[in-house]
Amino acid sequence: MADPRPSVTRECYATALRKASRRLTALYDEVLAPAGLRSTQYAILAELAVGAPVTINELARTLVLDRSGLGHSLRPLQRDGLVRLDKDDADRRSVHVTLTEEGRERFERAVALWRSAQDRVVAVLGEQGAGQLRDELNELATDDRLTPES
Repeated sequence: MADPRPSVTRECYATALRKASRRLTALYDEVLAPAGLRSTQYAILAELAVGAPVTINELARTLVLDRSGLGHSLRPLQRDGLVRLDKDDADRRSVHVTLTEEGRERFERAVALWRSAQDRVVAVLGEQGAGQLRDELNELATDDRLTPES
């Protein structure tokens, strides 16, 4: 039963999003565990699986992560041989991230697991509700009007 008391945290968009994010992250982490991946690692492999190597900065921008957070997530993937990091020959300050063959195989094995998590979300929200939520969250993630002022 929902708590009838008014609560500032229940009205807060950031808190509501964080709570939902923790719940969804736990679901995806549990479902992806047999592949030896966490949801953030799966997202990195998925981005790398669709194209050519990208720089760490480009990947961080795409995933809306800061560079140090991305580095933290890349280390175990690199250690396990799923990604390779290479200095750019033209610009030694840039580092390219490449999906290895082992990384591609692990990603492909994880896709069915990921799909089962997606299906669980759709089962709760319905096809239309899940799609609408995803679209709205993607819009929030890319709307520069929500970028903190520096």
